[in-house]
Amino acid sequence: MPSVISTDVLIVGAGVAGLWLNARLRRQGFSTVLVENASLGGGQSVKSQGIIHGGAKYALHGALTGASEAIADMPRRWREALAGNGELDLSGVRLLSEAHYLWSPGTLAGNLTSFFASKAVRGRVDQVKGDQLPPALQDKRFKGKVYRLAELVVDVPSLIQRLADQAGDGLLAGQTIEPLLEAGVLVGLRVDGREIRAQRIVLSAGAGTARLLEDLGLTHPQMQRRPLHMIIAKGPSLKPLYAHCLGGGTKPRITITTHPAADGNWVWYLGGDIAESDGVAREPAGQIATAQKELGQLLPWIDLSQVQWATLRVDRAEPLQTGLTRPDNAFLAEEGRLLVGWPTKLALAPDFADRVIASLERDGIQPQAAEPLPALPKPPMGVPAWEQLLP
Repeated sequence: MPSVISTDVLIVGAGVAGLWLNARLRRQGFSTVLVENASLGGGQSVKSQGIIHGGAKYALHGALTGASEAIADMPRRWREALAGNGELDLSGVRLLSEAHYLWSPGTLAGNLTSFFASKAVRGRVDQVKGDQLPPALQDKRFKGKVYRLAELVVDVPSLIQRLADQAGDGLLAGQTIEPLLEAGVLVGLRVDGREIRAQRIVLSAGAGTARLLEDLGLTHPQMQRRPLHMIIAKGPSLKPLYAHCLGGGTKPRITITTHPAADGNWVWYLGGDIAESDGVAREPAGQIATAQKELGQLLPWIDLSQVQWATLRVDRAEPLQTGLTRPDNAFLAEEGRLLVGWPTKLALAPDFADRVIASLERDGIQPQAAEPLPALPKPPMGVPAWEQLLP
């Protein structure tokens, strides 16, 4: 029979949100166990574009929304952590780009959007030209405008690895997770038959949280899924580009981030409006054809003849909102010892941790002396989608 473990906080779900929270708690002296039933960061985290948003893309019509203001301080907090002097020490995490960009391709609609966006986020953007342009846009045929945002793009696999390194002996691979009850009260979880008792239990398993709630017999909080159909392109002609291309709507026409592939090529990972409603309805071949046409129009100087293509469906898991709208902040609900939440966005992982820690403080939860953990089976690292889908 596996040993019984007592810990201060038991976390289920080792995406960036769970890993960030785990590292914050351990830094404050709490004992933790972090359970993952698949791979570290292997759900939404490793499928994200790695953009640490500061809210600019939510202000494309000239008004700073609740979403833009809620997220505005995130780049600063991430930068301090990446420099090694923030709430966590993330020094050593690979930074893909010091900035993300707003890119107007020169169309009337795009120009109007960039005008309104630049007014709304004055002080957060600077126009760039010439050799300051992203490499993929440094062509004499480029006629648009580009604004540099005070946002950054991180290499998510190296972020996951760094956070995992700070988890110490507390990572646990577990497939079967069941409630551990005493007199009808939740006091912990049984993971693959091993009892784990905790002062607080945090569910941060993204899309997996819905099943966990069902297993615990809970109907609230409810979860929504907002699907994406992302496009992946890999080839020798692709150059670094980290930008929202503006098309006149409330969402970027296309959002491109660039990632290193194991074979030395660059990978373009394409999201934005192209990956949303109409894109979700398309079959992969149609989605790829749409992306090829878009890039051919926007970047005709880029040779796409040797590029390999794939698509990836991603479910963004969030607390249920009226009309399936996007939540503005990280979310946390409390039910006895159970805390259930979603960061709603990679950039908001620090906000999610803040909410959990504030809950512990309100309830007077303090670190307690904990026995050393036994040797636990560890979950593997998540692998980027392009390494799985493209040779």
